[in-house]
Amino acid sequence: MMRLRANCVLIILGAMSLGCAAPVIAAPPPPEITRPRPLDIKSRMLTNGLRLVMVEEHSAPVINLQVWYHVGSKDERPGRTGFAHLFEHLMFKGSAHVAPEQHSRIIEAVGGFDNAYTNDDTTVYWQTFPSNYLERVLWLEADRMGSLNVDEANFQSEREVVKEERRAGVDNAPYGRVFEDLYALAFSVHPYQHTTIGSMEDLNKAKIEDVREFFHTFYRPDNATVVIVGDFSAGQAIAWAEKYLRGIPRSQQAVPRVSVQEPIHTDERRATRSYGRNSPLPAVVAGYQMPAIFTPDSYPLNLASSILSAGESSRLYRKLVYDDRIALQTAGFGAFTEHPNLFIAFAVMNQGHAAAEGERAIASVLEQVRTSPVNPGELEKAKNQATSSSILGRETVQQIADALGRAAVLGGDPALTNTELDHYLRVTLADIQRVAREYFVSAHRTVLTIEPSGEGQ
Repeated sequence: MMRLRANCVLIILGAMSLGCAAPVIAAPPPPEITRPRPLDIKSRMLTNGLRLVMVEEHSAPVINLQVWYHVGSKDERPGRTGFAHLFEHLMFKGSAHVAPEQHSRIIEAVGGFDNAYTNDDTTVYWQTFPSNYLERVLWLEADRMGSLNVDEANFQSEREVVKEERRAGVDNAPYGRVFEDLYALAFSVHPYQHTTIGSMEDLNKAKIEDVREFFHTFYRPDNATVVIVGDFSAGQAIAWAEKYLRGIPRSQQAVPRVSVQEPIHTDERRATRSYGRNSPLPAVVAGYQMPAIFTPDSYPLNLASSILSAGESSRLYRKLVYDDRIALQTAGFGAFTEHPNLFIAFAVMNQGHAAAEGERAIASVLEQVRTSPVNPGELEKAKNQATSSSILGRETVQQIADALGRAAVLGGDPALTNTELDHYLRVTLADIQRVAREYFVSAHRTVLTIEPSGEGQ
């Protein structure tokens, strides 16, 4: 409440005693919300369909350049899983004018660094380097896009690397198969039912002809977005892109897109697994069907995810770990992807506590959000986290390029990077409860319980 000085109070009371209307005291203006500065985004489409997305940032003589191929594990055919991840590796194995592994060596030699990653929807190759090497990097990316060396030796060697990654990260890791089994159970028709790492069986039976077909189908200019952020001239970048990338021909065939939609479930799905020594304690993971990234409901759901699971003050942690002390670890997150995916909550139980206890506790926390509005302070905290993430996400050229690529490829518009925070700040308490009621429903849930020993079903 605003405090008035004593003389103002006396004036108001005197006026009221004389039957006069009290003067209107204007409410203070709302505090100004700190926002990230808007990005000045420049875009250009080459005649072969390749898209350039650029932001000039001249604070340091550095550039981050990313090539986003709109292909991920969801674009793999049945029996050919793991191909997108395999190509993440193969793209470093040489091209017409660059020897195997030399792409990275060239970047490192000028003081830069590079890497790549694959997920459900995209495969991304990125490098950060001194700004006076932009022309060379554009040439490097053009060479491997237009003339990658997909030969038998490279295929065999990188397949073994991917298989070893699977052994280390999935087959032999504690609870390493949990998400693979959850998605296989939660999705019946959509290719999100298999994870990016791929199956050992599919990798073993893959042939070089299959791999080459995958490359020519998806690694093409009209399926690529080049994002450039840093100390450069957009006009010069466009000229070099025209010089090195425009000549790569586009295919006469349209890029195949996944059109199948996973139906909304009407019954809960359940299974129990045991991974032997890789599941030393009981655990439970629950996945609730939810909408895709950049859809209207994704914003309140993301804030609900923060309220439920962001940090030790979140509802899931307080309930399962701090108050009831039944879980060693708990967390939750929204897997926001190009197509509808899952909100996932999980718990690894303390010794002496069953997975069923964790399942009931998770369900009770989500039910509270469904039946009662969250505390205004919780929503304010979640919005502050979104604001902080948005501001801190502009600190480096790589972070800016990450956001631009995600918006351009998954959202269809790089300008979403300038408006995304506004969607979060407009979310109300009623919005949080509405999406909780719509999506945190047992009929839309897949539950996987993990037992420390015994036979899984």
